[in-house]
Amino acid sequence: METSPQFTLVLGGGGLKGLAHVGALRALEERGLSPIGVVGCSMGSVIGAAWACGLSIREMEDRALALGRRDVFRVAHFDMAFKRMLAPAIYRGEPLDHLVRGVTGEIRFSDLSRKLVVNTVDLNTGQQVLWGLPGLDHARVLDAVFASCALPGILPPREVEGRICVDGAVVENLPIRAALALSHAPILAIDVGGMRVERHQVERKGFVTVYSRGLEIVMQSLASSQLREWTVPPLILVRPQLGRVSMFSFKRTPFLLAEGYRAVNETLDLLPREFHELAPGVHPQREVRVRVVRERCIGCGACEARAPQIFTLGPDRIAQVKSERQWWSPAADALPAVCPTHAIEAEMVKRG
Repeated sequence: METSPQFTLVLGGGGLKGLAHVGALRALEERGLSPIGVVGCSMGSVIGAAWACGLSIREMEDRALALGRRDVFRVAHFDMAFKRMLAPAIYRGEPLDHLVRGVTGEIRFSDLSRKLVVNTVDLNTGQQVLWGLPGLDHARVLDAVFASCALPGILPPREVEGRICVDGAVVENLPIRAALALSHAPILAIDVGGMRVERHQVERKGFVTVYSRGLEIVMQSLASSQLREWTVPPLILVRPQLGRVSMFSFKRTPFLLAEGYRAVNETLDLLPREFHELAPGVHPQREVRVRVVRERCIGCGACEARAPQIFTLGPDRIAQVKSERQWWSPAADALPAVCPTHAIEAEMVKRG
């Protein structure tokens, strides 16, 4: 009988885009792949908690499709009117509390039959706190998951076992380093917040949109920095194509479920079933043709500073590619965005 490879599943944050994790779990289930544990952040912690509490994929899908704005976001009118600048957040915590409680009940981490780690940050000390690890497994899953979703200023912080905690995304939105505290097995990470995309007229769309866009940029930068330095264990990175979906969009759920499913299947089709056979680094790796459009290059040197192994400045200060064909991992996908004039182009080399 074929056994499932050992791996840790990491579900990153990204607001409502995290519903793509449900589709990802369906793809894994259909392939007979079951993680030894899940590390979740923000919406990834909600989906991870649903998995750890034994909800079926069908039930997760039904709940995701039924989710509406008022199930998560209701303006804290009282706090805003009477506490003004001392209000802890724009939105009330009760809707999210009710939503998460419907998944977790009152269960504590130590009572779960499946291993779950929830990524949060202690607001007062700035420390990353990984609920579910030994010594941190007496907390209610409800409290840790709520805290992991509590974007500072958007949702109120949550007290968890005497600590005031907020969304772990402020330190590690894709908690791949946190996964090492759970196991040194290969990691399969679903990144729903790491794809760079340009947006337009964000400044005209109000505080929440401006704030969430700023957070999105921070999450992307943190993820890129981590991935550039990653070696072991092998890391399989899945990035659903969600760049055009807003973090707080409740109208794209069917697409999110389908895209999470598609992205996992597409990625795993490129890899051996035995994840431990993968070389150190980030996967899947592929051959890419890189070029610099001379007419757009302004000679700022940002590309050379970020990737000196790929780019150099010529005598005329126009960027050049040292070798047109590069073998790179998803960790390098953000390189074209380094150029402020979009002079870097990268195209995957098709085989056959």
